[in-house]
Amino acid sequence: MKTKNFLILLLTALLLIGSQLASAQLPKETEAQKTQRLKWWTDARFGMFIHWGLYALPARHEWVKNNERLTNEQYQKYFETFNPDLYDPHEWAKMAKAAGMKYVVLTAKHHEGFCLFDSKFTDYKATNTPYGKDLIKEYVEAFRAEGLKVGFYYSLIDWHHPDYTVDRVHPQRQDSDTAYARLNKGRDMNKYREYIKNQVTELLTNYGEISVIWFDFSFPGKNGKGHDDWDSENLLKLTRKLQPGIIVDDRLDLSNVEGGYDFVSPEQVKVSKWPEINGKRVPWETCQTFSGSWGYYRDENTWKSPAQLLELLIESVSKGGNLLLNVGPTARGVFDIRAQDRLKSMGDWMKFNNRSVYGCTEAPAGFTPPANTLLTYNPVSKRLYVHLLVYPMGNLTLPAMADKVKYVQFLHDASEIKFSTGKDENKNDLNLQLPVQKPPTEIPVLEVILK
Repeated sequence: MKTKNFLILLLTALLLIGSQLASAQLPKETEAQKTQRLKWWTDARFGMFIHWGLYALPARHEWVKNNERLTNEQYQKYFETFNPDLYDPHEWAKMAKAAGMKYVVLTAKHHEGFCLFDSKFTDYKATNTPYGKDLIKEYVEAFRAEGLKVGFYYSLIDWHHPDYTVDRVHPQRQDSDTAYARLNKGRDMNKYREYIKNQVTELLTNYGEISVIWFDFSFPGKNGKGHDDWDSENLLKLTRKLQPGIIVDDRLDLSNVEGGYDFVSPEQVKVSKWPEINGKRVPWETCQTFSGSWGYYRDENTWKSPAQLLELLIESVSKGGNLLLNVGPTARGVFDIRAQDRLKSMGDWMKFNNRSVYGCTEAPAGFTPPANTLLTYNPVSKRLYVHLLVYPMGNLTLPAMADKVKYVQFLHDASEIKFSTGKDENKNDLNLQLPVQKPPTEIPVLEVILK
């Protein structure tokens, strides 16, 4: 009889817990509260992405394990050799800050499953390589010391974990459904889901305040994985509980869940306009590479020029978004010299022109950009910024702005730009008198002080 009563009580308790979990909701906030929580991020506009892992050793793309269909045994040599003896995150942080970046997101774990941090839930981590130390701990301390906000990237995908089921983007993927069933015999996604939660708990508990977390990525459909496979809603609830102020990307496959993400993340593309969902503008950030790879790729040569990279930044801000620009460190632990050169070039420009980026957004309706220019606008200072992608010869016309403008100057040196109004039907145009010679800055910026 006692056993029966105990079982009834146990069943009742389990049903109550299940009911509470099912009814639990993601934290609610008003639009104003969300805007305030994201304010530092939207003001910053410019961040650094860092993709670093074992794939820096083969140095031929971070998806090398997938692309070459490598097994865990074939990939093991990189784990046994990994020793970034020149790793100095203080140098990384100084370069990021000098480039004008305000926050950083580092791959704590990428798809290969290797962890840069000292996790209690795996042996596949940096502390078990020849390097022997927690790379994340050093990173967090160094970037915080430079005043940058710290974030983590965490891959939902894991090509090393024994319970992660083989899917269509797994190195051991197959073409037939029966083969998938055979390959996944004995694998348990319930265990893997618990593994994700355990590691996210470590990352969001052991390293102080974490400002951003990038989960990557969902690919629902046949032989794919979506929100049910990650238990995304409960994973996000855990994330919000551990770090209430954290900013989360949109790759948990929760686009239809209220509060299921903070920003959308178009990758390696220029958006044509401010992204919208259901007709409403949403916070957004584009992640971009210097070249065609995220991880260190020794022989990849399609690197963007400093002007192209600056244009990516300016264009993102001109449409109300952020740029997260990626660096792929080498296996010795240093930034590729090509990346260092471009970071320096961006920093040289940002030193004198960052007012047109920080705190700026899309220009209000009624401001039309002249040809070969991009506009940004600071709603606090009420200043408009005209970025001259192609430098004009001696003059530039700002259409229908004569009644709106008080003063114009170059941003880089605060030198005056004289102007006059148009005539007749163009009398509200503003004609700027520019020097014939382009100023010594990659993309000159005009600061327009409005009435």
